[in-house]
Amino acid sequence: MKYAFVFPGQGSQFVGMGKELAENFGAARDVFNEVNEALGQDLYKIMTEGPDVELTMTANTQPALMAFSMAVVRILEKEFGICLKDKAAFVAGHSLGEYSAACAAGVFSLADTAKLLRLRGQAMQNAVPFGVGGMAAVLGLSYKDVGALVEACSNGKDICVAANDNSDGQVVLSGAMTAIDRAVEIAPEFGARKCVKLAVSAPFHSPYMAPAADVMARAFMEVKANDAQIKLISNVLAEPLTDHREIIKQLIAQVTGTVRWRETMNFMHEQNVTDLAELGAGKVLSGIAKRSYKDINSFSVGSVAEIEELAKNL
Repeated sequence: MKYAFVFPGQGSQFVGMGKELAENFGAARDVFNEVNEALGQDLYKIMTEGPDVELTMTANTQPALMAFSMAVVRILEKEFGICLKDKAAFVAGHSLGEYSAACAAGVFSLADTAKLLRLRGQAMQNAVPFGVGGMAAVLGLSYKDVGALVEACSNGKDICVAANDNSDGQVVLSGAMTAIDRAVEIAPEFGARKCVKLAVSAPFHSPYMAPAADVMARAFMEVKANDAQIKLISNVLAEPLTDHREIIKQLIAQVTGTVRWRETMNFMHEQNVTDLAELGAGKVLSGIAKRSYKDINSFSVGSVAEIEELAKNL
């Protein structure tokens, strides 16, 4: 068996996340307390009690999802004696999930990862005035075929780009709201099954995020980083990295760059990964893997029962 562990991105959050783990495991409580302390805020209360509008604020969502994922990792380590680096061939994460993967691989401390994600969330939100940019999911077109649609919707300074290449037939566009609205309108003419605007507050993974990339570049200069103990597959390269300087370079590039998740999954498949565990909230990534690769045993791990099952199998 060859394991890969993946970490979810924005959109997988839900009010109540982490509560069951904290009630059952001291290791989970320690993670949530450490994140609260690092941020100077009771993020755990927002995670477990809401309100939803507060949890979905990008600056809260990003560290919250990471904290939940890392609680799963710490439970495996502290409560079951399972160290990820002894079991994993690769780690990867979708967008903010790449920070969770880096933390799990020992690149950054938990406290630093929480602070980086809080800053990333704030910087991404501040890069573009609210309502000026947006994102839309295009269904039924490949990454290659979406290029013509992107070109047709971009006009001078109002552009959109392919932000997430999630899987065959699922590509997310990001950019100026005028370009996104046009994409929704004309996508069927380009062969798309449908094109749906996403409930996000900014055009993530687009050139409009350049100010946020600058903020992150400065922030990383203040953070202690180690080489990864597990090969980390970069979002923007879809290749494995271990050198901490290269990981940081690609995390900065990721703010404005495309999340190449389809190619990340292709790479894992080519490397004969047999089991893919999504650690944390939701089932988005394990769902993509299940649809795309029937020969990989893909599953999500976020509840007490799921953690116990994984620990037994490991």
